[in-house]
Amino acid sequence: MDARNGIGGTLTGLDLRAEIDRLRKERNAVILAHYYQKPEIQDIADFVGDSLDLSKKAEATDADVIAFCGVRFMAETAKILSPQKIVVLPDMNAGCSLEDSCPPEQFAAFRAAHPDHIALTYINSSCEVKALSDIIVTSSSAEKILSQIPASQKIIFGPDKNLGGYLARKTGRDMLLWPGVCIVHEAFSETELLKLQQKHPGAPVVAHPECPPYILEHADYVGSTRGILEYALAMEGDTLIVATEPHIIHQMQKAVPDKNFIGAPGADGNCNCNICPYMALNTMEKLYVALRDLEPRIEIEEGLRLRAKKSLDAMLSMASATVGMGDLGPVKVTGD
Repeated sequence: MDARNGIGGTLTGLDLRAEIDRLRKERNAVILAHYYQKPEIQDIADFVGDSLDLSKKAEATDADVIAFCGVRFMAETAKILSPQKIVVLPDMNAGCSLEDSCPPEQFAAFRAAHPDHIALTYINSSCEVKALSDIIVTSSSAEKILSQIPASQKIIFGPDKNLGGYLARKTGRDMLLWPGVCIVHEAFSETELLKLQQKHPGAPVVAHPECPPYILEHADYVGSTRGILEYALAMEGDTLIVATEPHIIHQMQKAVPDKNFIGAPGADGNCNCNICPYMALNTMEKLYVALRDLEPRIEIEEGLRLRAKKSLDAMLSMASATVGMGDLGPVKVTGD
């Protein structure tokens, strides 16, 4: 029995899809699924997308309940933007290696040690870290926000050193980087990627900017999940190599089934090691229980929520048009 999520042996024989649909109506709930969720969860969701876009879509609905099939910081963002709505996460253990790499107390001490810096913080962070930040950024909004900050202003960028390094190389901004990484994107192997390119000559490579530089330097396009998906739908060729969590390929295959999408490999030569272990914790069974019991529930103290919302609002005021776009553009980057 999974006591934390209320799942025992009583779900055997249930038509989970039908039961989830029933509870969605009874609870006046909206189901959100990130691109990295399992296909069956993506297929039952009301909206599939990247994290901030999903929270904004849920905010605009008249739903009483948000069931966020993603990870904890995403569900927290939904609660920050929709405090009057009940927000449930199918598995409260669905965390994020980037969030884990940046404990609030350590981030607060780091900020205190650099009082002349402002903090641009990637959305993949806890509510507490957002509250300690000046501006939240997404991979699609970061460059636009950087362009509005005076060159003389010193900047802390965290928690993703790969995204921060990519932006520093692309914009020429010298930023103080927090040393966090995404374990999924760190798992890609340059050697195996080169082997895959030899098998598919001419096939473009798309990569998320959370990937390390030795992967990004082989990419024809670098962008967020939404940007990668849009590139896949618009590309002229028939084969695409995808360097991000491979569950996004489900949406590509649904949209253009005649094209060949290949997940970039890890060190073992396949993409299985690049499946996010946190995203994989959410299941149809846990989604059903979350809607049935309205637990596990995201709760945020109001003062903390408002402090975190202030940094999110700063992003939206500077780059609101980027939400859901996810486009960092076609680039080649070299060096570290």
